[in-house]
Formats: sequence, C-alpha cells, structure tokens
Amino acid sequence: MDEDTYSGSDTGALGPSEAVICCERLTKLYPGDILAVDRLDLAVRPGEIFGLLGPNGAGKTTTAGMLTTRIIPTGGKAIVAGIDVVRHPALAKQVFGVVPQTNTLDRSLNVWENLYFHGRFFGMGAKEARAAADAGLVTFRLTDRAKAPVMALSGGMAQRLMVARAILHRPSVLFLDEPTAGLDPQSRIALWEILGKLHGEGPTIFVSTHNMEEADSLCDRLAIMDHGRILALDTPEGLKASVGADTIVSVTAAGDMAVLGRLLEERVDGALRAQQVGGTIQLHVKGATGVLPEVVTVAERGGFTITDLSIAEPSLETVFISLTGKDLRD
Repeated sequence: MDEDTYSGSDTGALGPSEAVICCERLTKLYPGDILAVDRLDLAVRPGEIFGLLGPNGAGKTTTAGMLTTRIIPTGGKAIVAGIDVVRHPALAKQVFGVVPQTNTLDRSLNVWENLYFHGRFFGMGAKEARAAADAGLVTFRLTDRAKAPVMALSGGMAQRLMVARAILHRPSVLFLDEPTAGLDPQSRIALWEILGKLHGEGPTIFVSTHNMEEADSLCDRLAIMDHGRILALDTPEGLKASVGADTIVSVTAAGDMAVLGRLLEERVDGALRAQQVGGTIQLHVKGATGVLPEVVTVAERGGFTITDLSIAEPSLETVFISLTGKDLRD
C-alpha cells in the first residue's frame, strides 16, 4: 500500500471549521535531517476519543508536542479549538489539558495542592479552585491521599492525579501521551474506566499510544502511524475489517520460512496472503473451520516440522503488520 493513502473507508476529512483538532501538512524536522513528522493531515471531530497508534519512534509524541505548543513545527499548521497553536500558544493553552509521558507533578506540593494551585494558575478564584480540587479527588479516587506527598503515590495514582490536574480548568480538549505506559493491569483498567466516564461529559480526547488494547477499547477512531506518516485511519472495527481475513494463523517451524509462507499461501484453502514477521509466518485466512489441521498437513508435506501454531482474529497489530510488514511492538 502507498503510505500516502489511508486503508480505511473513513479518512476523517473534515473542514477546519468542523474539526476541533486540525493538522495541515504538519511537519517536524529535527537537526541531523531526522524527519519525525512528515506533512501530516489530520482532523479530529468534536467530542470523540481519537487515538494515534504506532510503535516507539513513529512520531506520535512529536505530533502531540506540536499540538500542545511544546514543540515548534518546521512547517504546516496545527489548530486546536479554532486556535493556531504556533501563533497563539498562550491562548491555546487555555483550551486544552495535557498529560505527558513523564511525571510532571510538583513534588513540593501534596496531592490536593497540585490540583488547587493548578486551578489558581489558570485563573480560578480561591473558592472555585478549592471546590474543583475537592471534586477532582473524588472523581479520581484520591480523596484518602489528599494530604499525601506526591512521591508517596503509586504509578497508577500519580497518573490519575495528572489527569485530574489536566482537566481541572475544564478544557475542551485533553491530550494524553502514552497514558498507561508502565502501569499494572489493574491501574490501567481503572484509568480507562475514568476516561470513559470523563468522555461522557463532552471533552475531545486525543490519545497517543502503542498499546493495542488501549486503542481498541478506548478510541472512537484511530490513526495508525509510522515514520511520521498516517498509514490508515478508521474506527477500530473498520481497520480490522480492512484486513479482509477473519482468521490469522501464526506458524513457526524449522527451515526456510519464506518458502513455508509461499507454500501455505498457495495450498491452504481460503488463504489470502502470508507474511513473515520475525521467525513467524502469519497466514491470513477467510474462514477458520479445519484450518489448523490443514496448515499442519501442508507444512509436513512440504518437509517442515511445525514448532508453534496459534489462531486468532484480526487485531490492530494485524492491520499494522499488513501495512508495514513489521510488528507494532518494534
């Protein structure tokens, strides 16, 4: 597939007046001719949870950085809630909240104070900021830690506090950069639940992640990104359907895997294509009935001894592999 085109049916092509986040040929070239983001066109609808999915180094963090004024673009435009973030960075910061990858909580303040003083910084009066801080603690299940130093918080609690702080001034857009990176499964699920409830209150949420489960469960639409370009954009369901297969068979065997891939592609009923990913062949098949015994038979007749075999439905990682030929987790 040409990397300049999307694979999904939904390109997300909205006019600037319709999109709450709009990128027009947004580009970032770092010193040393490192092209992190390459002429990115993107439009995010008001009120949706939009995901930017890709491996480390794909350009996700740079994109989020340019949209939130932390990184100055080399070229193109970045518009958030109708504000050009390059021309009017101070004004733009009033309309969005940011949860970065790293912990940016003020270590000299306790949990409640991190919320209260954030509200004051954004122009809230003392009474309003106090009420907002109290409400934030309740919403994010941190009431019993109100007076605790932030250094005493677990990773999950600290992440919840950063989200609570980011939305305290009631921004219309919330940016989350790898929001659950490093969290244990319980903390990750708890944060997803909170974000789901928050989304019901109306803000647009922009999430950059390399976590497939996160993108699949949270996002209304998402774009798959690699090497600074958008490769595909659609709903999670639309992206998975674009693969064309309803079964993915992963096969590992001793011998020439490229030969095995061609063999399976040619001789397994319903096989659409075979791709080699590392030391594994991923066979895309239409239909699942009887496919595993058939794969084993075809491989053995071709002189291969299978050492590992599994079957699954198409995933977002399947989509990424079909577009790039490599694992999303690279």
